[in-house]
Amino acid sequence: MRIVVAPAPFKGAASAVEAAHAIATGLRAAGGSPDIVTVPVADGGEGTRDALVAHDGRTRAFTVADPLGRPVAAAIGLLPGAVPTAVVELAAASGYERLTDDERDVMTTSTYGTGELIRAALDFQPERLILTLGGSATNDGGLGIVRALGGRLLDVAGEELAGTGADLARVARLDLSGVDPRMSDVAVTIAGDVRNPLCGPDGAAAVFGPQKAAAPAQVRELGRGLGRRADLYVADGHPDVRDLPGAGAAGGVAGTMVALFGASIVSGADLVLDVVGIDAALDGADLCITGEGSLDSQSLDGKAPVRVARRARAFGVPVVCLCGRTALGPRETREAGFAAAFTIGSGDPSADWAASTARDLARTAAMVAGLRGTATGL
Repeated sequence: MRIVVAPAPFKGAASAVEAAHAIATGLRAAGGSPDIVTVPVADGGEGTRDALVAHDGRTRAFTVADPLGRPVAAAIGLLPGAVPTAVVELAAASGYERLTDDERDVMTTSTYGTGELIRAALDFQPERLILTLGGSATNDGGLGIVRALGGRLLDVAGEELAGTGADLARVARLDLSGVDPRMSDVAVTIAGDVRNPLCGPDGAAAVFGPQKAAAPAQVRELGRGLGRRADLYVADGHPDVRDLPGAGAAGGVAGTMVALFGASIVSGADLVLDVVGIDAALDGADLCITGEGSLDSQSLDGKAPVRVARRARAFGVPVVCLCGRTALGPRETREAGFAAAFTIGSGDPSADWAASTARDLARTAAMVAGLRGTATGL
């Protein structure tokens, strides 16, 4: 019996690597000496760097600025191979979890620390830079990144701005003459799982601003600022990213990276699955077990477990999904590509549930292993 174990992170409870280890432990405890291949996955959000590095890579830590400019330790990933690649996870420096509830203010936060990580990554001379954008605490349109890379943000009086959300509507001119020249030597890939444009009712400010505690007046101000940034880019000869699908990711970071640095936006889940070699792992497998914290309608829109199921279908491999909770009915579960979905523990994403996630994953995996030969399709 060859089983591929390919879970995504269980947010706040277990990384993809930890989840894969727990599931493999449960499968081995059930007996039968299965051949287990662990392939941790992710979809461009938090945990993507670790999933990529777990396959074949290493990390290097640096001290950079958090969303409020305070020093914090954050790591980049480095992947060897024919195309040396650096992985920068925005959440590592500029993530929502870096702040307490009363510190979360999109008008005062910045992606400057992410820009510092990008600059540090360039020291390793990568040919490709993967930037993952999930879990941001910011809505600065990537201005902090631009400033950290050497760009200058000037207001109408020629005074330099810091690049926070509040500065979006104040920038009158971008001086890119000091941007690190190595940015032109690296291919930038944005790994994300959202398709929102930069501007409009489905844009970065309107959709993600309220999620980051922005008040209605702030959402309107941020929306106007992002629109002005898009206009400024066009006026300076850069591409128009206002309506580009995915440009609104991470408060508009994706749009700025496309406009100024020629980045491409791709499905985070598919990028990870390609890098970690999921197709090769699935070829000849008898079963695949994937999972994530919550299996719901958002999972159907490009999340890693559903992408795993789609890949597995091409090889005729049945897929079981383990999750903290599920909001999908039996029909939706089958349509998503899963032979079955099981909740672990009580399904209550509380502190107690988080503490027991590894144990519950192992226990549920052992139960799945016991179904071999008794359940159709497993």
